[in-house]
Parts: sequence; structure tokens; C-alpha cells
Amino acid sequence: MIRIILFDDNKNFRKSLIDFFNTSDDIYVAASFDHANNAAKHVLEYKPDVVLMDIQMPGKSGLEALQEISAASSQTRVLMLTSFDDDDKIFAALCASAYGYVLKSSSADDIHQAIREVHQGGRYLTPSLATKVYKLMQSHIVQVQPGYVSLTDRQKDVLRAMVEGMSRKMIADKLLIHIDTVGDHIKEIYKKLHVNSAPEAVREAIQKKII
Repeated sequence: MIRIILFDDNKNFRKSLIDFFNTSDDIYVAASFDHANNAAKHVLEYKPDVVLMDIQMPGKSGLEALQEISAASSQTRVLMLTSFDDDDKIFAALCASAYGYVLKSSSADDIHQAIREVHQGGRYLTPSLATKVYKLMQSHIVQVQPGYVSLTDRQKDVLRAMVEGMSRKMIADKLLIHIDTVGDHIKEIYKKLHVNSAPEAVREAIQKKII
């Protein structure tokens, strides 16, 4: 039996997958979660062969969780299962050691096949994405990314304003939020970018093309 755990905040989607796998003779769903905040801890607890990981969830993103799982358990294979087909997310996932990238629009049988291939040590991409990856490589667009920075839309607004040289008060006035809220966003931006000052944050934003 292939032991898996599932991280996805869509309750109906989780249930449909679990119901499908309950009829399978080679896959066992050990656990499922609606967020990835403690993903590495759950992986160490349940010891899955394969993890199905959504990208966009409340709290920690699936890409952040992927990096933590890879660091915590080199034996666990993570398969991204998401509705996003953005180039940056695909490449960030692959660069962060994801074993595959499958769209939620795929059939349950295709997802089943992806799990089997990943469990056997292979790699799996939804066919349409495989074609996209190949074309991008051929046109030299692919660039290895050291990590994916998951900022919320509001944090990106704040960072964009910082790049424009705005003060905290100016940012608050522009975004119609309290200045203390601006400060909270900036703290989170510093944390996610691993910096300690506004100039460093601006430099990272420009170099990594975050905004």
C-alpha cells in the first residue's frame, strides 16, 4: 500500500479524493489537513510515502511547506496538486524538489497514476504542463529560483510602495489602512524575505522580481 497524506483547504475536493482512494487497493490515506502550517510535523508523525500538497492555503503556502518537508524527510516524495498553472509556481515547486505537479482539473485516475509514478521514484507532470516546461526551456526562459517567496496581495502592495520610496504614513494613506497595520505587514515582509531593513527588502524585491 502507498501511504499518503493530503493538504488542501477545499473540503469538498479533499472528500472526493479520499472517497476515491478508499476504493483503491494500493493507496491508503493516512491523514488529511486543511492547512499546511504543521506540514513537516505531520509528515514525521504519519510517515507517508507520498504527500499531496495544494499551493494556496490559509497560513503557510504549499511551496513553503514543500521546502520544510524536504528538509525534514528526504524519503518523503511531495506531489503538488493545485489549480495553479503559473510558470513561477511550477518552477519554484520543481526547484524545491517536488516530485510532480498535477492540476486539480486532472481526472482521479490521472492523479492516482501520478501518485504511483512518484512512489516508484519517477517524476510526473500533467501533460499540458510538461509541454509548457519543455517549450520554456527551449526558449531559455527557465531560471533556477533559490526559493519561492509567498507574499499576500496586501504585502505585495506594501512592498511595491516601499520600492517607490514611500514612508509608512504614505503607504497607510495610499492603501487606506492604519499605520500600525503597515508596520505589521512590513514585519512579515522582512521575515519572508529574510531581511532586516527597508533597503534590503527593496533590493530583494527588485533582484527576485517579486513585484
